[in-house]
Amino acid sequence: MIESFPIHGGQLRHLAERFAIPVSQLLDFSANINPEGPPETVLATLHASLDDLSVLTNYPDLQQTELRQSIARHAGVLPQNIAVANGFVPLLEAALRSLPIRRCLLPVPAFVEYRRALTRSQVEIIPHALMAESDFHYDAEAMVTGQQDALLFANPQNPSGVVCCREALLRLVARAAERDVCVLLDEAFIDYLPEHSLVPDIDRFPNLIIFRSLTKFYGVPGLRLAYAVANPDIASSLHENLPPWPITTLASRAVIAALEDEPYANRTRLLNLQRRGHLQTQIEALGIHTYPSAANFLLLRLPSFVDPVDFWERMIVEHHIVLRSCLNYEALSGEHLRVAVRNDQENAHLVQAVWQVLAKLRDISLSKTGSYRA
Repeated sequence: MIESFPIHGGQLRHLAERFAIPVSQLLDFSANINPEGPPETVLATLHASLDDLSVLTNYPDLQQTELRQSIARHAGVLPQNIAVANGFVPLLEAALRSLPIRRCLLPVPAFVEYRRALTRSQVEIIPHALMAESDFHYDAEAMVTGQQDALLFANPQNPSGVVCCREALLRLVARAAERDVCVLLDEAFIDYLPEHSLVPDIDRFPNLIIFRSLTKFYGVPGLRLAYAVANPDIASSLHENLPPWPITTLASRAVIAALEDEPYANRTRLLNLQRRGHLQTQIEALGIHTYPSAANFLLLRLPSFVDPVDFWERMIVEHHIVLRSCLNYEALSGEHLRVAVRNDQENAHLVQAVWQVLAKLRDISLSKTGSYRA
């Protein structure tokens, strides 16, 4: 059953073929991409770059000097602290090649690529189940025992969107440092609440590597760009363990423009806060549990009378809305689904569709049993 679901969100072409629905008619709530689209400055930069023939005829800068300087200014660190690649996974795998990591504790549920990358690198995985009843919060004492070489997790957590406050994370990293445990921290969605990032503390902890995405928040996942922040020795080692020219010149120029557009970033955070709160209230009014997300998505737990597979398929077939099935999230019960936060009109369309599907499934449950469990 799990194999029938896309391993990642945003796989619209596959679903369009499967359900015989044109891609253009599918509304994607499965991928957590900024619904505002890229900043205008990014689009202007890309257009101008295409008028410069050298962008296509010259090799990209092997050291990505200008890009790393721009990221360093944005993050408040030195360029020597930065390594860049065409996505999070190449950076994680470079870290696993660079460091003597043999046993890694992995809090679950978690992004599926964590386990896949650790397995490819022949790292023994120590799963650590997070409790839905406690909103998937991290426990430093339970997670850092000294029996592992590394700890890999995300803040905000994926798939719940729950954020661990900065002070608690600092205690966790300090505890790990005392036990010579490397902390691999994925901050893919921290742009929505940057005050909780540990990037400003990178020089305090030589055991800390932070991974950041540059494409979800700025609405350009097709450009594929991420970066890691670490002490200069580790950052240099990451760079040496990456293939040459991991970033195209177009992607580099676009991201530099995006990082300079602070009004766009501030507007995105405000809009997401307002939209997420409104969407959460409306969904909970339908009898669906949501978790306290701080990111641009919500994790839902469907009522017990609902078959999550049937619900997911009906949303596609009857309403052309794609949700993120969570069946391939380790240690997460099957009644969970994840939805992105989109614009107000699209969110309203989602709520209406969810209400209609729930009503239909409630009627089916009543007809079969004479009652239903909420």
